[in-house]
Amino acid sequence: MSVAVVVGTRPEIIKMAPVVKELEKRDLDFVFVHSGQHYDYEMSTIFIEELDLPNPDVSFRLENANPAVQLGEMMIKLERTLEELGKPRLMLIQGDTNTMLAAGLTAVKLGIRLGHVEAGLRSYDWRMPEEHNRRMIDHVSNYLFAPTDVAKRNLLEENVWGEIYVTGNTIIDALDMYFDRVKDLEVEVSERMGLDEYGLVTFHRAENVDNFNVLRNFVRILQRSPLPLVFSLHPRTKRRLQEYGLWNEVKKIPHLRVLPPQGYFEFLALMKNCRIILTDSGGIQEEATYPKIRKPVLVLRTSTERPEAVMCGFARVVGVSPIVVLTELERLLNEEVSLPDKSPFGDGKASERIVDIMRSRLGL
Repeated sequence: MSVAVVVGTRPEIIKMAPVVKELEKRDLDFVFVHSGQHYDYEMSTIFIEELDLPNPDVSFRLENANPAVQLGEMMIKLERTLEELGKPRLMLIQGDTNTMLAAGLTAVKLGIRLGHVEAGLRSYDWRMPEEHNRRMIDHVSNYLFAPTDVAKRNLLEENVWGEIYVTGNTIIDALDMYFDRVKDLEVEVSERMGLDEYGLVTFHRAENVDNFNVLRNFVRILQRSPLPLVFSLHPRTKRRLQEYGLWNEVKKIPHLRVLPPQGYFEFLALMKNCRIILTDSGGIQEEATYPKIRKPVLVLRTSTERPEAVMCGFARVVGVSPIVVLTELERLLNEEVSLPDKSPFGDGKASERIVDIMRSRLGL
């Protein structure tokens, strides 16, 4: 085999889907590996099915949740898999999760060239586990596929030794590829919500939901919102709300609709129909800039690794204080919002560029 494509979480599945499709289109030999980091149906398998991707050639069932132990388990299983299948010439990974760090380190130890899709993102917030991961991955990668010029500058400032290419972000490719499917769901999703207008809310990052004070602040924001809210609830967030004794408060909020994790197209329909988004997700900051969505975002964090969304006016980093967040929410609801017609994250051809570079550099 020429290429190993490794994923482990649903954002990785979405962002690697256009690359997998491009490899199939060009009839290039690859193996598709799922690490099992998001192993349940709602968080992972449903996305593979919805995006018409091939079933993974190899899937793991992880036995540990501790991050350090999980990294070791993934590396052991991935190394065994690649040795059995025959080492590829290139491993292609995306993003900054534990799966990507484990895969990147395994590639280095096996002498496999490493390509990092979405290289160069930086929040400069060391509380975030993803910031640790993405920095280490970038410094061991042979080929760094930076989504924007900002990401490229970050890599140049750190003197990474791999080759840097600005390709755009594959999330825009995925939206171009699949967005027509959202049309069939818009009316259904709108009728199910029963709301004339609403804000869409998600939060799940460890530095937020694992902190009792921050999570309590978020509950206060939900309670005091002047706009009805639809809350797509991540399993990790629900566990923490229950552990901290906040879940009953959330269930009592009259203007809040709490939803389980949504399929990709259902969630895009929610984004398209909402008035505003409140989130700590990085990927949603990107998707909100897509021309057929174009929604303002309040980023529930003190930093972002997607400054392009802020620079173009799509996103505002508002922190985690209820006073600040609710003030910004009121301001957005009462002002005329003018957003760019184009996304700063690319033109929908990132996957083509990535595969072109792979073929050129490896002679595939």
